[in-house]
Amino acid sequence: MSPEEQFTETQKAAMVAAIQEAEKSTSGEIRIHFDRHCGSSALESATHTFSRLGMSQTALKNGVLIYVALEDKKLAIIGDQGINEKVPADFWDNIKDRMIERFRAGEICEGVCEAVLETGIQLKHYFPYQEDDINELPDDISFQK
Repeated sequence: MSPEEQFTETQKAAMVAAIQEAEKSTSGEIRIHFDRHCGSSALESATHTFSRLGMSQTALKNGVLIYVALEDKKLAIIGDQGINEKVPADFWDNIKDRMIERFRAGEICEGVCEAVLETGIQLKHYFPYQEDDINELPDDISFQK
């Protein structure tokens, strides 16, 4: 089964809604990507996907990618340079740990949605939404083809 087929339309809509809600309070850009397999390293695959999706093209370097390799049961969160210069060293680890707890309970959609919303809350501190902000990236989920 492809990664896209593993989620219902309701679950996909919930994840997109989480992105939209999280981005209401921050100029940060958040995306979610699901692969079936990631090879040897989720971080390496996430870094490649981050680049392929154009996540580094944001003006403030404040893009975030939540990457999940479903069959390999691996994940990574990639923040662009602007974010990583401002957040605490364990910032992404805390969010990943909570995702893993939900994943172990079989709640992948819920874990991803919570991670997106928490990312948005935290990003608000460093990159608050400004009236002239434009949404530079699509609010969507991408899947391995």
